[in-house]
Amino acid sequence: MDERQPVPVRLLSEHRRRGPGRGPGGAAVKLFDYARAGRPEEAVRMVAARTTGTFVAGGTDLLNLMKDGAQTHDLVVDVSRLPLTGIEESGGRLRIGAMATMADVALHPVVRRRLPVMSQALLQSASPQIRNMASIGGNLLQRTRCGYFRSPGFACNKREPGSGCAALEGRNRGHAVLGGSDHCIAVHPSDLAVALRALDATVHTLGPDGPRSIGIAGFHRAPGTTPHRENALRHGELVTAVEVPLPAPGVRSRYLKVRDRASFEFALVSAAAVVRMDGRTVREVALAFGGVAPLPWRSAEAEAALRGRALTDTTIGEAGEALVGRARPRGENAFKVELVRRALRDVLDRLGRQR
Repeated sequence: MDERQPVPVRLLSEHRRRGPGRGPGGAAVKLFDYARAGRPEEAVRMVAARTTGTFVAGGTDLLNLMKDGAQTHDLVVDVSRLPLTGIEESGGRLRIGAMATMADVALHPVVRRRLPVMSQALLQSASPQIRNMASIGGNLLQRTRCGYFRSPGFACNKREPGSGCAALEGRNRGHAVLGGSDHCIAVHPSDLAVALRALDATVHTLGPDGPRSIGIAGFHRAPGTTPHRENALRHGELVTAVEVPLPAPGVRSRYLKVRDRASFEFALVSAAAVVRMDGRTVREVALAFGGVAPLPWRSAEAEAALRGRALTDTTIGEAGEALVGRARPRGENAFKVELVRRALRDVLDRLGRQR
């Protein structure tokens, strides 16, 4: 069989109901075509030609979304074998192929030595089995774990624009306190994306109109009135690499993840810090946070409270206040306001003592 020619696949949804078009036990049957691409250009062409075509690499998130009924696609193009797994250092930057696995990147010697915030974020993500399968590109594009989004039948503007957001008045312990809107307060789940936001990474893509470079600051989108538009990618556009500037010698970085359990759990809050110090004085600082916003959250206010000042309990406290100054907690998630302040204090205190 020519693997480049789409073949039909039957997927059994986990949402079981009786009626026509059902499989064993009443599971819904969803049909889509599957193809494997040999070159990035070929993958882009195939997906762009189909209305709801998409890419799959490790599949650790996409297949669950399709089984849950949160996403439907008429074509799935396998890009897992594309030659996009390299990790190369050049000109003070590290270029990471989008198909490199989380495990390979986390344990790469340059990442561990020069980018500890990135290595720590990856090693605190998911389980070892998933880290061995999941791709870097896929991790950046993974979708929220909001139970309303992943359970058809509940109002969710992200899944069905205009239907409402059940989390606003529902169970919202895990939801956003920063950057949300009256249309969506789901949080972005990627630990890696938080670290890359602090590192000012660049995402490289290939689309129907050719290659493109997107700064990580503009890659993920705030929900506003269109929470279903989560990132800057266009239809048929494939993430090909992530490029990270390597910090100068002496720059310190750290990632802290606070979660309900120590293994295979998404962040309640997380904090990534990249700091250059002169003695006790903060000369440069980048702070990003996860678990508190619908996208990796960079806090210019908290950074400004630290830059050019001695790293003391007082300045760290002022940075924490600046971080949550615009917080909008709802119902069950108010505890995140204090928790993210404490996470920031912990990560900065440890970096301040680092030699």
